[in-house]
Amino acid sequence: MSLTELWNQEPWVRLGGAVCVALLLAAVMRRAGWAVMRRLARGRPLAADVLRRASAPMEWLVPLLMLSLALRLAPEAGRLLALDLLQHLLLVALIATAAWLLVRCVGALEGLAIHQYPMNKADNLRSRRVLTQVRVLSRTFNVLIVLLALSMILLTFPNVRQIGTSLLASAGVAGLALGFAAKPVLGNLIAGLQIALTQPIRLDDVVIIENEWGRIEEITGTYVVVKIWDERRLVVPLNWFMENPFQNWTRTSSKLIGTVFLWVDYSLPLEPLREELKRICAAAPEWDGWVCLLQVTDANEKAMQLRALVSSADSPLSWDLRCRVREGLIAFVQANYPHSLPRLRAELEQPPLSRSLVDPTIDRAPN
Repeated sequence: MSLTELWNQEPWVRLGGAVCVALLLAAVMRRAGWAVMRRLARGRPLAADVLRRASAPMEWLVPLLMLSLALRLAPEAGRLLALDLLQHLLLVALIATAAWLLVRCVGALEGLAIHQYPMNKADNLRSRRVLTQVRVLSRTFNVLIVLLALSMILLTFPNVRQIGTSLLASAGVAGLALGFAAKPVLGNLIAGLQIALTQPIRLDDVVIIENEWGRIEEITGTYVVVKIWDERRLVVPLNWFMENPFQNWTRTSSKLIGTVFLWVDYSLPLEPLREELKRICAAAPEWDGWVCLLQVTDANEKAMQLRALVSSADSPLSWDLRCRVREGLIAFVQANYPHSLPRLRAELEQPPLSRSLVDPTIDRAPN
């Protein structure tokens, strides 16, 4: 049988030829398209990063698209029963690959923001604000892209569409049940959008949560990871930050005023101690030159309470400065005014003696 007769009599041969032509065109289009896009992306970091991240899904997207078009436009498509399953699989693969491509593009935008707003600067408030918005929104978009892709894939199955029709018929009960079941997911999703827009917390913020001091290390689509000072990790749901109060020490600035409390005796002169506090602050590398103050804040029947206020650029420096000031003031009092350390005063009195013991001339009463 000649090749012409085989081509005319066998639909599979014609279909295979169409597939080969489609794959060949896909290869040519992909190569030509990449050459043009690389030329356009020169000198543009965002476009270059998008191309780099999109290279893997594009390797599959163009051939799948050309194969799908070839199978739908082939005259034999309606006579070959096996093509229905193949076309359905190609449609599912196309949807999944397109979602993969969109996720990669979102990741490219996030990478560009991380590159343009580094967080290793001294004053990184703007960087933390931008990166928090970018990361939360990128994770939200990724979740929405995946959910949309899964929905589109499920809708390609006739049985699923029938289930959807039956669910719509009982939309009241089904919607109520679905709402209760999806409440945590939807709550975290809405909380993530609120955090991205209003920003009560940002990446690298210093927070106090459940009496734990830590930094915001990661913000995902459902939870926040707080790095505690002793290297532990506290995982908190997103909606917790919308429903509970917490402390944010870097909301507008990282500068802090630290406190040091001392109890001393009333006999301690305050002016030498104030001069010593100024000397300690001036010699401390943690002090930012803003606040250095000593005040009497309390007094009772035993001693008086002194409070030293010192300022630093951020919370770790504030902790170190407070420890330095506390140690220095205690050492100064011990060395120069040891008698002014807190003490407990007491007065002892001897009871008065009887007159017979004081004056022996007084006669005792006879027995």
